Amino acid sequence: MQLHFSPSMRSITISSNGGAYGGDLMKIKVAARHFSYRTLFHTILILAFLLPFVFILTAVVTLEGVNKCSSFDCLGRRLGPKLLGRTDDTGRLVKDFVKILNQVNSEEVPAGLKLPESFSQLVAEMKNNKYSAKEFALVLKGMMEKSEREIRESKFAELMNKHFAASAIPKGIHCLSLRLTDEYSSNAHARRQLPSPERLPLLSDNSLHHFVVATDNILAASVVVNSAVQSSLKPEKIVFHVITDKKTYAGMHSWFALNPVTPALVEVKGVHQFDWLTRENVPVLEAVESHNVIRKYYHGNHLSGANLRDTTPRSFASKLQARSPKYISLLNHLRIYLPELFQNLDKVVFLDDDVVIQHDLSPLWDIDLNGKVNGAVETCKGEDEWVMSKRFRNYFNFSHPLIAKNLNPENCAWAYGMNIFDLRAWRKTNITNTYHAWLKENLKSNLTMWKLGTLPPALIAFKGHVHPIDASWHMLGLGYQNKTNIDNVKKAAVYLPEIVLLDKKCTLSGSVSLINLRLGFGNLMRSIKCQEPKTKFFGPGSFSDCVN
Repeated sequence: MQLHFSPSMRSITISSNGGAYGGDLMKIKVAARHFSYRTLFHTILILAFLLPFVFILTAVVTLEGVNKCSSFDCLGRRLGPKLLGRTDDTGRLVKDFVKILNQVNSEEVPAGLKLPESFSQLVAEMKNNKYSAKEFALVLKGMMEKSEREIRESKFAELMNKHFAASAIPKGIHCLSLRLTDEYSSNAHARRQLPSPERLPLLSDNSLHHFVVATDNILAASVVVNSAVQSSLKPEKIVFHVITDKKTYAGMHSWFALNPVTPALVEVKGVHQFDWLTRENVPVLEAVESHNVIRKYYHGNHLSGANLRDTTPRSFASKLQARSPKYISLLNHLRIYLPELFQNLDKVVFLDDDVVIQHDLSPLWDIDLNGKVNGAVETCKGEDEWVMSKRFRNYFNFSHPLIAKNLNPENCAWAYGMNIFDLRAWRKTNITNTYHAWLKENLKSNLTMWKLGTLPPALIAFKGHVHPIDASWHMLGLGYQNKTNIDNVKKAAVYLPEIVLLDKKCTLSGSVSLINLRLGFGNLMRSIKCQEPKTKFFGPGSFSDCVN
């Protein structure tokens, strides 16, 4: 018997031994197999090659935690669309949305567009109104612009409130002036002559060191005088000439009569006591005080007409400070008349009422001005880019033909709060008349040449008559500087503190604060009862939360 297998293994033939065609013959069909061993081998080989890559991809997806899904799900989401010939639409949607945002960025938000008040309201309106992508982008842009505008307006309103708080007369100072005025009328000691009759000749003694302060702020004047005397190595050589207005004269006289600064001398005079200060001699200044445009500029609404979009809060604060009404007062312009007011003196140091002296100023009288009139610190040279970068272009309108013709925008400016004046040299010049002439021109041009103040016309009048002195004599803008060097503060003989806050029994700000607590003005603290501060005032000379 013989067995014969077909080549395809699908049938078996059984025959007897009689030959291929003899004998019994039986043919058996085997069920068809679905795969070959060769196919199985190839399949296993391919899987062995692919599985490591599948494992690596699964591990990466799991570690990344995409959508917090399982590795096989994420793998399917990533590979499935590609294997099926589909692409992920996320990238295309982002590109389309960025394209719409760029398009909307160059368009204006419609004026009548109603903007949602909150994000939840935006989502609700999107569901109800079914915004298009462009409409959604416009609404989103409008909401962001509105928020930015409200934030800026809030910042400027805050600066305005601080400005009003600093420029107003706090209750403590107002009451102090009234009490001292009452003291002047009822107390003979408050009316005693300053200085005493036997020391009157010293007021014109050129061997002494003469200082001039023009102010209507009693507390500020006391700070300047006391800090100068206590810092001096030769206080017996100090003579202070304090000039004030008629309204404040009685209170100012009372203060220094009741609080002498021995061994220094203090003279208090009102502008009404100078025979030379008549309307005939100062007609321009009278015009400055009464000019309608000027009064509106200094006493009007500082926010009206201001382009807040193009103004930074810092520059706005600086402009507010420059628009203080004190800049149009006669007291602020008095320094231009020093040669006429003190005809018997050869040299004086003029001090603003918002400075503090912490070193001896006697060496100022040893500085050789080389024939110049005004010794001042230049404000275009220094480490601080905000305070010490002032040139003529910062003060004048060089689009005005007269300014462009006569001034150089790159000329260096100088500080006008601590100056050494050689009055003998001054009397040989035409500085005061030049000052008057340029004030008249600015009034004729409706303040288009500069926005008043005393420094711009002084920069013109003293041009060629200024001798630079070392910056350590006068530090400016303490509180406004970008980077304050503590060593420079300690070295400065005179400094101008813009903002100082002391949360002690009383909140004090500006030049008055620190020095008052240092010097311990006992009479002041006894006459005014101070409580814990509730409000902080900014600016020189403010005093808050003081009650009777």
